[in-house]
Amino acid sequence: MSTLDQKINEHFQGLVVRKDLVKTVKGNAIVPSYVLEYLLGQYCATNDEATIQTGIETVKEILAKHYVHRNEAGLVRSNIKEKGRYKVIDKISAALNEKTDAYEAQFSNLGIKKVLVDSGTVKAHPKLLVSGVWCIADIEYVFSEDQNVSPWILSTLKPIQLSHFDYDAYVAARQQFSTDEWIDLLIQSIGFNPEMFGRRSKLTQLVRLIPFCERNYNLIELGPKGTGKSHVYSEFSPHGILVSGGEVTVPKLFVNNSSGKIGLVGYWDCVAFDEFAGKQKRVDKALVDIMKNYMANKSFSRGVETLGAEASMVFVGNTRHTVPYMLKHSDLFDELPDKFYDSAFLDRIHFYIPGWEVDIIRGEMFSDGYGFVVDYLAEILRSMRNYDYSDQYREYFTLSSDISTRDRDGINKTFSGLMKILFPQGGATRDEVEEVLRFAIEGRKRVKDQLQRIDTTYGEVRFSYQDQEGQEILVTTLEEEEYPGYYHQTVSTPDDEGVELEPTAGVKGGEPEELHAPEPALEEKHLTFQENQKGISFDGLFGAYLKGASKITVTDPYIRLFYQIRNFMEFLEAIVKNKAEEDEVAVHLVTVRDEFKGDLQDESFEKIQESARTVGIDFTWEFDDSGTIHARHIVTDHGWKISLDRGLDIFQHYEMNEAFAFANRLQQFRSSKAFEVTFIRQEQKA
Repeated sequence: MSTLDQKINEHFQGLVVRKDLVKTVKGNAIVPSYVLEYLLGQYCATNDEATIQTGIETVKEILAKHYVHRNEAGLVRSNIKEKGRYKVIDKISAALNEKTDAYEAQFSNLGIKKVLVDSGTVKAHPKLLVSGVWCIADIEYVFSEDQNVSPWILSTLKPIQLSHFDYDAYVAARQQFSTDEWIDLLIQSIGFNPEMFGRRSKLTQLVRLIPFCERNYNLIELGPKGTGKSHVYSEFSPHGILVSGGEVTVPKLFVNNSSGKIGLVGYWDCVAFDEFAGKQKRVDKALVDIMKNYMANKSFSRGVETLGAEASMVFVGNTRHTVPYMLKHSDLFDELPDKFYDSAFLDRIHFYIPGWEVDIIRGEMFSDGYGFVVDYLAEILRSMRNYDYSDQYREYFTLSSDISTRDRDGINKTFSGLMKILFPQGGATRDEVEEVLRFAIEGRKRVKDQLQRIDTTYGEVRFSYQDQEGQEILVTTLEEEEYPGYYHQTVSTPDDEGVELEPTAGVKGGEPEELHAPEPALEEKHLTFQENQKGISFDGLFGAYLKGASKITVTDPYIRLFYQIRNFMEFLEAIVKNKAEEDEVAVHLVTVRDEFKGDLQDESFEKIQESARTVGIDFTWEFDDSGTIHARHIVTDHGWKISLDRGLDIFQHYEMNEAFAFANRLQQFRSSKAFEVTFIRQEQKA
């Protein structure tokens, strides 16, 4: 186990489970993760390998015997009849039969209906009345000649969710972890390997949890397919429900006026709409209007009566176009159905998750480390809905007076939610508070900036904050940094059809010219790049400064692992692109020998040396084992030193083995880490 896993087991004993076990026990059972982790939490919440293996077998046996597969429902019904009583795991819903004045249950997979349920059970578990709850139930079979009497009798029913937890113990244990360790624990709890994500990407994943711990939080995430947008809402918590965006009606979501039955918002903490995007989807305008009122005022009307609810709203959908395309031709809400493409509706969204920054889920991204049993974390998040952390930045920072009340509400709710998740114990440092505040502002700014493109009645807003010294810090979105030429354009109206927007001066393709085109005169400069920024390549970054050099020295202690050596090979490719075919360039690498795989390192360098000779590169290397090599830089013999805070390791993990992935072939399609580069002019030696 890793040091973090040992620490997790020490402070949360019995409340955590190894995350790869879910796949081990799931088999072909179509059940949410929280159901499986509930069972694993009963038998495998330990770090003792023997106990884990025994527990796995027990859980597999329970699933094999008691989980009802639809295609085996007949066999299970037969078992109940023959044995008289049998335990099943199934999704159960209930409804009131007005003719008999009794509640009747329906078993989703088992296929039986009209099973009598006592009023006490329904009162204790009201979600049975809406969409159903996964339960462990004992069913009895007693045949009656009266055709109006169902032979099926519900003996006991237990929803699959935690019965109790100690919030104070949770907060006390949090204090034993650093912020980085805690974030990694939460990422592992979601099921991902934290080593595959940068800090910004981790925060993006955690924003998906805010609807569970913040009342009436409105969140949207639009991005490419396969990034796990809906996973958290369908698998993570028994208090959230994922519904298809095309199947929502006013009675189902809010209230049925004829029966008086309250809809989903009255029973669930989070209602998420899957497949929300799609211009051609038919949407009821009445639904949009009532949603607008609910998202703004936390209430909805039922005839003459006004009702309130606390459910958060989440909208997830796929985009078909790239970000620069959307910014050039329309806006980042372009994929929404016409009725939802409404400035008044969109203005009620508190945070826009940039789904294009989230990696497509790959097998290597899943965790085999320890994380909370998701049901336990779901209960913790639910209890946090009673707290408000939105004022915790005011000790250090003040929001700009330019920010409207609705913008401020969005920022405050996101800030409060993230602070609850990251710092339930309080005590965040000034820098940590600032990081969360900037992130919260950016998510709301993304909404408002697009509204200004859609509806010109929205005025410019300066999204900034001030520190205690009165210094103003301006917040920008990442796509604003990447595509400034397209970001601040007003989208053409239908009357202007056929007219394309022109990027602003000094910008090529809507991206900073310095990344893609050689400058007429090279100059000293310092560049800063944000995490997840795209459009960056070694050629665009260094090419102009390498051109004309006959000797280049690279100092980087971390050219050891395969992906680091591959980075170096791609740096050599940039040199080849920028040299005349008849010229030769000597490239010398100063690095550190790998302690465990030094032979492999040698072998890789020898292969590069042999290949480089054929294209006019004389590659040599040396190992500096003095322990004093820390600086990372590139020095040319024609007067330039390029200082790199991360060396050549500027890209995040990508699918290196996928031959048909553009991120594998072209650097500009990879997400970057946060890094800085300084170009310094030096006197040439005689």
